[in-house]
Amino acid sequence: MELICPAGTPAAFREAVDAGADAVYCGFRDETNARNFPGLNFSREELREAIAYAHARGVETFVALNTFMRAGDEEIWYRAAADAVALGADALILADFGLMAHVAERYPEQRLHVSVQASASNPEAIGFLVEAFNAKRVVLPRTLTVADIARIGKRIPCEMEVFVFGGLCVMAEGRCSLSSYATGKSPNMNGVCSPASHVHYRKDGRDMVSELGDFTINRFPAGEAAGYPTLCKGRFDIADSHAYAFEDPVSLDAMGEIDALRAAGVSALKIEGRQRGKAYVADVVSTLRKALDATPAERERLLARMHGMSEGQKTTTGAYEKRWR
Repeated sequence: MELICPAGTPAAFREAVDAGADAVYCGFRDETNARNFPGLNFSREELREAIAYAHARGVETFVALNTFMRAGDEEIWYRAAADAVALGADALILADFGLMAHVAERYPEQRLHVSVQASASNPEAIGFLVEAFNAKRVVLPRTLTVADIARIGKRIPCEMEVFVFGGLCVMAEGRCSLSSYATGKSPNMNGVCSPASHVHYRKDGRDMVSELGDFTINRFPAGEAAGYPTLCKGRFDIADSHAYAFEDPVSLDAMGEIDALRAAGVSALKIEGRQRGKAYVADVVSTLRKALDATPAERERLLARMHGMSEGQKTTTGAYEKRWR
């Protein structure tokens, strides 16, 4: 199985390549990219240099144009697709059906991957995207069990890619509007969930309070690390409880499931983390590269050290081992 690795900066890109990535995914420095944060992402020239660096080492580059086009401004997305193709991207990761149609018509030889943001999670939806736009791979949402993935794999005519490590969102990708209510900025349209311009921290006695827009998201007592405020990972007073309402600050780690995922027909394992620094990328990618080639016993030893690099120093297998219905 291929190891698909994140890069939010040119430095992180080089680290991912050198650490053993089969492919690196990244995006432009604009709203066509679902990680549209200040200080991240690539100019056209930076992407040109990155693709050349990767290709010289036998590594592919996937360009994420994974937000939804805004009516009247489609040219922003069309131009990004044209530039990515011209720069030599090995695949475009797309969520918007209109952009898929545009790419399939204008650049029929360009490899197209369906973004997790498209939330294609059943054989009928995936089959439509393959038939209509010649999609070669689908990135499956993080809401499916291994058994679900195996059932889908038997019925679709394209490759499957799944997330196995990094940040975890319990919402249906491409369908979440939580932060839009607090900030007016849509992660699906503007490419930014909990934009930095709307994030604030303030001291209240010995506590650190985090805010998103006009909303208090969390309160951290002295000695507790203050996390980045997102609505889905906030602590709220609900009835008699004060706890995380939607999702704990915990990272996905499904590397223990890689044999089952291989048996289910998965072609590629994806690491989340385009907002992470180059040291994190180098460490995670190199460790997971070794783990993929290791025996189960060796793999367990290698993966044990990954907990310290996870959000909140805690991990979960998420829905992969879900036993409820």
